[in-house]
Parts: sequence; C-alpha cells; structure tokens
Amino acid sequence: MQSALLAYSGGVDSTFLLKAIRMAGIKSLAVTASSEIIPFPEVLAAKEIAKGLGIRHKVLEIGPFTEDFLSNTPERCFFCKTELFTNLTDIALSEGLRFVLDGSNRDDLMDCRPGQKAVSKYHVRSPLVEAGFSKSEIREFSRQLGLPTWNRPSSPCLATRIPYGRRITSETLKRIERSEDFLRSLGFHQIRVRDHGYVARIEIGEDEIDLILKPERRKSISETLRSLGYKYISLDLEGYKSGSMNRILDDKRSLWNTRNT
Repeated sequence: MQSALLAYSGGVDSTFLLKAIRMAGIKSLAVTASSEIIPFPEVLAAKEIAKGLGIRHKVLEIGPFTEDFLSNTPERCFFCKTELFTNLTDIALSEGLRFVLDGSNRDDLMDCRPGQKAVSKYHVRSPLVEAGFSKSEIREFSRQLGLPTWNRPSSPCLATRIPYGRRITSETLKRIERSEDFLRSLGFHQIRVRDHGYVARIEIGEDEIDLILKPERRKSISETLRSLGYKYISLDLEGYKSGSMNRILDDKRSLWNTRNT
C-alpha cells in the first residue's frame, strides 16, 4: 500500500497496525472517532500514541446518532460503522489516500460482528485479518516492539454494555462510564458494568472476583453505583466475558423477525 487512512481507536490492535504502517513508511493518517459512546480519555490517549509514533492524527466528531443506532437492535454496530466509514472514506479521498484500514484481527471473525458488513460495504481493508494475526499474537509482538498498549484491556464502545432492545440514551452512557471509572479507580483491570435498567451487572476478571467481595470494598461499590442511579448492584459470578451480551442474540433476532412479519 502506498498510502492509507487508519480508523484508529488507540487500542491493542490498531496501535500494532499503526506501528506497522510507520515501519512501512507509507503516507498515512490516523483518525480517531469521538462521540458519546467513547470515553474521551481514550481519544486523548490515542492522540498521544499517534504523536509518539510520528503519525499524523485527526479526531473525527461523530453524532448525533441515527434512530437506527439508538433503537439498539442487533444491527447496532452496522449503523455505527456505516457512519464512521462514510466519513473516513470522504477524508481519505480529500487527503489523497488510497485505502481505509481498520484494526480487526482473526479472532474478531469468530464472534457476532455486524460491523463487519460495513467493512465489506465500504471496501475497508483489515491487514491483521489478511495476515492471519490473532489477538494473543498481536499482544506478544506489541510487547516485543515496546508498544504501551500491549497489555491494555479490550475496551469496546459503551453501547455494548446495554442489552439489545433497550434504547441508548446519553444518561445511560454517562452512568456506565462513571461506574466503570470508579471501579478502575479502585485498581480493577478488566471490568464491564452491564446496564440492565435498575440493575448494574458487574463483570470483572476472574482473578479479581475475591478482591471485589471484600466487605468494605463491596460496600463502597454498592453505595457509589446506587448514587449513580442503579437500584440493585450484582456481580456476574462467571467473571468478565467478551461479547457476553450476544448470548441472547438468537432469541432477540427471533423477536425482531416476529415483529417485522
């Protein structure tokens, strides 16, 4: 590739790809989306990493979101990626860049990823998929390259914490972000606060479950999350599971199909 624009989140995969772009010496631009579903500190971190790697960087403001996205059907990610790649394609054309890239890896193909349809629709290239890199390989090579993201926890957008069928609102997104920020401030590494209306379901790394159950810490977490609007605070005993909201996806698809017939 002689030139490329990278949809840059600042995470493990896209930072590894950004490093590869830098090593290849091609004309490039990294673009990070900024919106309500992405905590702003992550946008700032992406900007700093791109600067450290010597790659031009832009922040793209996304929003307001469409009704298709806010209604939160199982196709939510497709609508979000459509908005993103439409904008990135326009930027690439204006910058004279030949390709738009994303940081998907081989493991992403094994889960339900409606956003991949947008990748195909807009002819976005996924070099890590094409080269056959898995997440574990990317982390190991990132460690060898000295990249600061090599052991960073995965951090998909905040909308993934809301069950399909529940409308996405600014208030809900802010509540989730504040809850997760508080848990991180206590030293927890891999966490999710799944928002089930009145119920906050905490997913945390299995190796940290015993820590969260210490009486004083448990009390502090309960009081803080209740102050943010939750009535009940629960802990998922299975621990953190990537894509756990997709467990009911087949049932939800049947529900939507029934409503549309």
